[in-house]
Amino acid sequence: MQPNTTYDVIIIGGGPAGMSAAIKAYEACKGKILLIERNDSLGGILPQCIHNGFGAVNFGNDLPGPEYAHRYEVELRKLPVDILLDTIVVDLTADHQVYAMNSTDGYLHFKAKAIVLAMGCRERTRAQIRLPGTRSAGIFTAGTVQRLVNIEGYMPGNEVVILGSGDIGMIMARRMSIEGAKVHAVLELLPYLTGLRRNYVQCLQDYGIPLHLSTTVNKIYGDKRVEGIETVKVDENLQAIPGTEEFIKCDTLLLSVGLIPENELSRKAGVQLDPRTNGPIVDSDMATNVPGIYAAGNVTAIYDLADYVSKAGEVAGQSAAKYAESAARRDLREHRTIRLKPGANIGSIIPQEVFLEQDQDHEVLLTMRPNALMERMVKIELTAGDETVVSFREQYARPAEMIVHKLKAKDFEKLLSTDATELVASIS
Repeated sequence: MQPNTTYDVIIIGGGPAGMSAAIKAYEACKGKILLIERNDSLGGILPQCIHNGFGAVNFGNDLPGPEYAHRYEVELRKLPVDILLDTIVVDLTADHQVYAMNSTDGYLHFKAKAIVLAMGCRERTRAQIRLPGTRSAGIFTAGTVQRLVNIEGYMPGNEVVILGSGDIGMIMARRMSIEGAKVHAVLELLPYLTGLRRNYVQCLQDYGIPLHLSTTVNKIYGDKRVEGIETVKVDENLQAIPGTEEFIKCDTLLLSVGLIPENELSRKAGVQLDPRTNGPIVDSDMATNVPGIYAAGNVTAIYDLADYVSKAGEVAGQSAAKYAESAARRDLREHRTIRLKPGANIGSIIPQEVFLEQDQDHEVLLTMRPNALMERMVKIELTAGDETVVSFREQYARPAEMIVHKLKAKDFEKLLSTDATELVASIS
C-alpha cells in the first residue's frame, strides 16, 4: 500500500464495528477500502475479553471475545482491503481528509469519498467522577486491569473492591477471584444494577461476591499504596447519608463507572453529537450530519452486545460504499427522514432518524436504552402525536439492557402513511 492515497471508503477503528464495516464496504462497491487501527492488532477491546458472551446473535454460538474478533478478521483478510495497524488518526476534516501517524511511514495524509467512524469508547476515570481521597497506587479502571491480567499476565492486587456494577467490573470481579484475589464487594451508586443480569449471576452470585446498591466510595486511605476505602450509603438524590460509613481494608480499587464514546475526531469533522449518548446523531443508514461521514458501534452509543456493534458496522460500511458510488443518495435522504425522539422511560435511541426508503425490503434495527427499572411486562410505543405507529411488548425494561427492535416492511408502510416528521418512543 502506498501512503497518501485516495480511497473510496476509509474506516477509522479496527474493532467489531470497523471490521464489519470494512467487509461490507468492499462487498458493496468492490472499491479501494482502507481500515486504520491504532493498536498493533485488530479486534479493538475483544482480544482481552477472554470470557464467553459473544456471537449468540451473529453466529449462533457462545464465543469468547478473541474468537469472535478472529472470525471477522479471517473474513476481512480474505479481501483486498488495506489495513494500517499501529497508526493513530490525528485529524479528520468535513471534506474527508484524514491525517495519521505511525512509526514506519511517519506522517500520512489520505483522502476518501466516504468515512466510517468506528473509534469505540473509553472508560471514565477517577478524575471524571471526582473520587475523594489520596492519590495512592492501586486505583485502576476495570478495563485496564482486564488487559493487565488477561494480556500482560500481571496481577495488580490481592484485596480488591470494585466501584460500579458495569459489565466489565463484574466480569473482573470473577476474573480476579479465579486468579486468587479476594474481592470484598462491588459497590453501586445507583439503586439498581448497571450491568447485564447474567453477569450478576455468573460473576457475583456464583462467586459469593456481595453487591451493595446505593453505595459509593466516600474516601480512599493510603499513602504510597491503597490501604482501604470508606464506603457510604446514598439517598434517592444520590447524596451521602451521614452515619452509614464503613471501612473496608483493601490494596486495590477497580473503577467500573461507565464508558464514553470516543469522539474527538467526530468533533473535528463537525459531526453533531447527541447530548444523551455523547455520540454522533445518525440516521438509519448510520449517516451523520456531515455528508459522507458515517458512524457505528460504541462511538455512537454504548452497546451491551458486540453482535449489535457489528450489525451497526455492517450498515455503516454498506451505506458509505453506496455514498462513495453516488453522493446523490444523500440528497434523497435529507427529504425522506423521520426523527426519533426518546419519550417516557427512554434514555436514548439509535438511530435518531429513520430514512424512509422507496424500497421497502430493508430493515432498520432500533436500539433503545431504558432509563427506568420496570421488572414487569412493558409496552414500547412509537407515536406521532396521539397516533401509535409501532407498538410491541417486552418482558421487562432495565437500564443495563438495550431494547432491540427491527422495523420491518409493514412498519414502514405505516410510517409512509403519516405526514409526521417526528416519532416519540416511550415505555409504559
